[in-house]
Amino acid sequence: MNKLLGLHHITAIAADAQQNYDFYSKVLGLRLVKKTVNFDDPKTYHFYFGNEVGTPGGILTFFPWANVSRGKNGAGMATEIGYSVPKGSLNFWKARFEKLNVHHDIGGERFGEKHVAFQDPDGLRLNLIEAKQKDERKGWETAELKVDVAIKGFHSVTLTLNRIKATATILTEVFGYKQVEQDDNLFRYQTDAVENAAIVDLLEMPHAQRGLNSAGTNHHVAFRVKDEETLMDFREKIAARGLYVTDKINRDYFFSIYFREPGGVLFEIATDNPGFATDETVENLGSSLQLPDQYKPMRDEIEKGLPELQIK
Repeated sequence: MNKLLGLHHITAIAADAQQNYDFYSKVLGLRLVKKTVNFDDPKTYHFYFGNEVGTPGGILTFFPWANVSRGKNGAGMATEIGYSVPKGSLNFWKARFEKLNVHHDIGGERFGEKHVAFQDPDGLRLNLIEAKQKDERKGWETAELKVDVAIKGFHSVTLTLNRIKATATILTEVFGYKQVEQDDNLFRYQTDAVENAAIVDLLEMPHAQRGLNSAGTNHHVAFRVKDEETLMDFREKIAARGLYVTDKINRDYFFSIYFREPGGVLFEIATDNPGFATDETVENLGSSLQLPDQYKPMRDEIEKGLPELQIK
């Protein structure tokens, strides 16, 4: 199918590598499926968190820039990440957040789905949601987080915009999404190409100031296609809209194109292939530092410059 298959990954910014690793692996129970470096800044880690194999639709990645200042959410950016969790698990998560001093709310309901919003140590906004859509994905199990409570993958992403019309046009006319619900100034768009990680919420705030991209904010949102041929088909569609779009870029674990949608959010489209088990076995994913080919001759220098990371 020559379709866009919902969300692929979301990339955010953190200020401290160890703190970031500890929160997402130990508190949320996600698996570190890849530890590499930023393609454009090899002195900075690039972490990928997900399920056992890093299935597209549930990969949250981070650039942890040491000592970077706190960012500010605002118009022109993704401002909330929604994770799908098993039905009946929210009380467990609230108790866990209270025990571990994670900033969270008392919970609520949106579009008929119960949720608990919380923040990571950098202030990144996340939400655990009991999806009304069937979700048979299996989360990564840890000693403390079994399958009945483990995070399954993405539910949705929220984009904050001064005006939603132009962004909605990209979602509907290029990406194949449809508006399915509305609650005041929050508009829900969903694709029927996949069951899960299929939702984009657009929050229209005409007077919101532009966001500041730094620690605790999202850098970009990546959507999913099955292969490079489909990727290039979408590149033609985007270029035909008069938007600047990059050439195909090899990111080692997927191929990508990037463009900034009319509302200001940086979008990426990424392929399923080749996946994360190309330079490590599934059993050993995330266990050692992997470098892009251009940086392999600099391994000693790069490893000395990166913050020490304790992985347990």
